Amino acid sequence: MTGPGRLTGPGRRRATRAVVALPVTVVARGLVRLPPARLRQVLDAAAAGTRPAGYQQTLAAMEAVTAVSRTCRDPSGCLPRAVATALLCRVLGRWPTWRTGVRTAGSFAAHAWVEADGLAVGESFPPDAYQPVITVRSRPRQRDGERDAVGSR
Repeated sequence: MTGPGRLTGPGRRRATRAVVALPVTVVARGLVRLPPARLRQVLDAAAAGTRPAGYQQTLAAMEAVTAVSRTCRDPSGCLPRAVATALLCRVLGRWPTWRTGVRTAGSFAAHAWVEADGLAVGESFPPDAYQPVITVRSRPRQRDGERDAVGSR
């Protein structure tokens, strides 16, 4: 039932993202203090049972977290921004590909980013600028009788 003041469709999704973005950024800022292996475990658990997030959904999540967090907006805030974006997508039922990596040419630099539909979201670097070191992808729920690639070998 709809009426005055009730949001539906895209308006409701935008409002949900805006309300949830701030607490998600707080959680992300705590998670980025974990050692890399532990952070990967936490994000792997969060990605379990999800379908891939699309580019527009992931971009909207990134815009929401950067709108509410100075840390995520900052150019050096790539890790909390990528974690918060992935978590916000998760709250909304999807998961982008979350990555950390190192620069492939020039001086050493590490970076964290999210991808959707095979593209880096909200990034200006060329596709081969960073070599991924850690990747966390969506992992849809398995149906009864199905095996994952590892279990079938």
